Amino acid sequence: MKPFRLSDMWCGAGQRIPEYRCFEEKVDINKVVGTGPYGRITPADIEAAAGIQPKKPAPAPVAQAAAAPATPAPAAAASASLPPPLPGSSVVPFTTMQGAVSKNMMESLSVPTFRVGYPIVTDALDALYAKLKPKGVTMTVILAKAAAMALAQHPVVNASCKDGRSFSYNGSNNIAVAVAMDGGLITPVLQDADKLDLYLLSEKWKELVKKARAKQLSPNEYNSGTFTLSNLGMFGVDRFDAILPPGQGAIMAVGASKPTVVADKDGFFSVKSKMLVNVTADHRIIYGADLAAFLETFAKIVENPDNLTL
Repeated sequence: MKPFRLSDMWCGAGQRIPEYRCFEEKVDINKVVGTGPYGRITPADIEAAAGIQPKKPAPAPVAQAAAAPATPAPAAAASASLPPPLPGSSVVPFTTMQGAVSKNMMESLSVPTFRVGYPIVTDALDALYAKLKPKGVTMTVILAKAAAMALAQHPVVNASCKDGRSFSYNGSNNIAVAVAMDGGLITPVLQDADKLDLYLLSEKWKELVKKARAKQLSPNEYNSGTFTLSNLGMFGVDRFDAILPPGQGAIMAVGASKPTVVADKDGFFSVKSKMLVNVTADHRIIYGADLAAFLETFAKIVENPDNLTL
């Protein structure tokens, strides 16, 4: 049998096999089994009959994206961006309480807030406190009672927005009070503070503080607050801003009461005790006029505190 070229071969449909190369091999065309459509003989069939190994296809180019290093996880990226610790320093992991506070503070960053400060004359309040202190009533309890009474007249400041699409008017004026603990912060709640007299409220507060320091508060005793009070005035702090707790409408930061020179409407000067309160509020549900009206009511209660003892 004489040699032949692929260019001399024809497929079963009358079409010539593509001429991509020539070779001189003895192949019996009658013994070649076609693997093409309808039994057609293909160039690969001729190469197989001649004992020629098919060429391996070139490897597909690796996509650049696949070769690129994987994007580091957010936590790993954040850790990598932190500066190394200073020589002699030590890393202390968060306690469970500190971790919970950190989580709440991060959630608070997603809430659009605004702050309003209000000066309040405290001469009458200081006189009332001087009478009640020997009976075990603290200034924090008096302020919590005053805040609850003001909230009863301005329920929108006691409202909550938790999903960003709606808000709820809370049926109770529950005042959460920030308490510093070893290695953290907790907020025991004086429930229905506007409905209890100062003495009963004071007893409940003592019980809550005792349980908080023993880490025996039930969840309902620290997570049911609808409004938070933070009082640093007892430490001499004259003013500060507080971070809004998640799920609440407002938090009040109370500074120390200090002697201040004031002028009356006739231009006469006198010295009066004044404290500054700053309220941080959720601007999705509470607006400037709402907060101003609440603070005006709160100031009237504090400056004329007779109703606090009823």
